[in-house]
Amino acid sequence: MNPDRQLSDLERRALDAVDVRGVLTDLRELVAIPSVGGTEGEVDAQRWCAERLTGLGHHVDHWRIDVAELAAAEGFPGQEADRDVAYGCVGALGEGEPALVFCGHTDVVPPGDLDRWPDRDPYTLRIDDGIAAGRGTCDMKGGVAAFFGALEALRTAGVRLRRPLAVHAVSGEEDGGLGAFATLRRGHRGAACVLAEPSAGTIVAANGGSLTFRLEVTGQGTHGSTRYRGVNALDKLAQLLPALRDLERRRNAEPDPLVAHLEIPYPLSVGMARAGDWASTVPDLAIAEGRYGVRLDEAIDEAKAEFADAIARACAADPWLAEHPVRVTWPGGTFASGRLPKGHPLLDETTTAIVDAGGRAPEVLGAPYGTDLRQYAAAGVPTLQYGPGDVRYAHAHDEHVSIAELEQVTRTYVLLAMRRCGVAG
Repeated sequence: MNPDRQLSDLERRALDAVDVRGVLTDLRELVAIPSVGGTEGEVDAQRWCAERLTGLGHHVDHWRIDVAELAAAEGFPGQEADRDVAYGCVGALGEGEPALVFCGHTDVVPPGDLDRWPDRDPYTLRIDDGIAAGRGTCDMKGGVAAFFGALEALRTAGVRLRRPLAVHAVSGEEDGGLGAFATLRRGHRGAACVLAEPSAGTIVAANGGSLTFRLEVTGQGTHGSTRYRGVNALDKLAQLLPALRDLERRRNAEPDPLVAHLEIPYPLSVGMARAGDWASTVPDLAIAEGRYGVRLDEAIDEAKAEFADAIARACAADPWLAEHPVRVTWPGGTFASGRLPKGHPLLDETTTAIVDAGGRAPEVLGAPYGTDLRQYAAAGVPTLQYGPGDVRYAHAHDEHVSIAELEQVTRTYVLLAMRRCGVAG
């Protein structure tokens, strides 16, 4: 606790009401739902949140999202998972604009090779030596369980908030942000928002964005025994790689101070490449897909234009590619950058709550990956990220979260809710 600040008796009572076992129970139930994007589990996780919020006395808006209609809306962030149905879930205590929103996504990425998981089971919470492990524990069901734990503590302690508090449980975050887009478009807002994304004890006040690119490189097919008659599309694809590395270097030359601590603030990487359909045929088409980092405050169209220009210049330097330019397209989700407005009180409020809840004063940093922060920021809702877990373990076979960190974050959420929303006398 901050020695220069005294907790009120009610704040102490609310902190004492934090039940770590209850947080772990919620986390266990959430992890047990295989809520991979585009599956029935994604819907089940949203239903679980709606039922939990109802049990906590919230007014709940749990609605079916018209995915086709949403996809046609201006500004739709895209999706990579195939889904015909999705659900939104918002719970609110009080009426009017919430003074604070806790937001968390309930979808998870696929588990990958099941042999890498204990007992080939990613969806059973395993607790050992102060660690809770399983798919989604870090990204970000641990954070969702923490804000439910905070709500439970407030209720147990008999805290009545003066201004409204809301919870936004969203889906589809991992492949674009469909859930947050639908929630904001439905009219749910707040004076400020905390995303429970894993932040490893820091506050994340800004995110770089990211785009998925696709390069289609044309070659000239021929029999492998006369390869000199053809043009190998895979070779031509390889010729583009130095141009991509040079582009990455230029874009990272003078990063924003919030992301200057990162080795590569705005990474550019090729994640998939494929060419050819027969071993003894020179491939006439090579396709590469990858991730392209968007700089803080950079418009998406500007980022795309710089990428396309780099590819065009590389093509112009090669006689074949000059005549057969590489086709650049942008499949998948669109993650713009976003940041908390400079000087917004939410930053100091969160910092103080962390320290008063027993934690260390956090660093304030930016992150190189996209989250729903950018959607809330674009909608005029000041937003930061503070949640349990370390992003290094997100999407990994050893995904886990520290139980001590779960407790610390839950306690922080309790104080932040009481102070930002105020307490009724």
